[in-house]
Amino acid sequence: MGKLRGNQQLSGSWGQLWWNGELIIEVESFEAKVTANREDVAIGMDVDSKITSLKGEGSFKIKKVYTRGIDKMLASWVRGEDPRAQLVGKLSDPDAVGKQTERVVFNNVWFNEITLMQFEKGQKLEREFPFGFTPSDVEFPDKIEVR
Repeated sequence: MGKLRGNQQLSGSWGQLWWNGELIIEVESFEAKVTANREDVAIGMDVDSKITSLKGEGSFKIKKVYTRGIDKMLASWVRGEDPRAQLVGKLSDPDAVGKQTERVVFNNVWFNEITLMQFEKGQKLEREFPFGFTPSDVEFPDKIEVR
C-alpha cells in the first residue's frame, strides 16, 4: 500500500445516477443507507443486542428540469399499484486510486412520496425523491480496492 494523497479523496462532483437504466443528468445529490433493526438481549446484568432485520432507505435530489415520471408514478399509486425500480449510483473521480470506480446497484426500489409541484420565487427548483429498498437486493459490481 502506497501513500495516501489528498487529491485521492473522491469528489461528489463525479457522481452519476441511473434510474431504470436512464442516466439522470440533473442529479444534485444521492444517499442510500442500511439500518440494522435490533432487539435487546439480556445476558446476566448486561444488555446486548441482536439484529432482527435490515431496512434500506435513501433519497436523491435533482435539479428541476423535467417532470421525470411523477405523473406515471402517481397514476400507478391511484390504481393501487406499487411499482418498483432500479437505481445505480456510480463514483468515478479521475484522481481515484488507480482510476478505479465504485458502482452500487439498488434493486427492488420503491418510492415513499412524490412532490407534485413546488416553487419559490427567485429560487432555483429542486425535487427530492425519498425511497426504500431491500438490502439483500443490493449489488457492488465495482469497488475501489485498497492498493
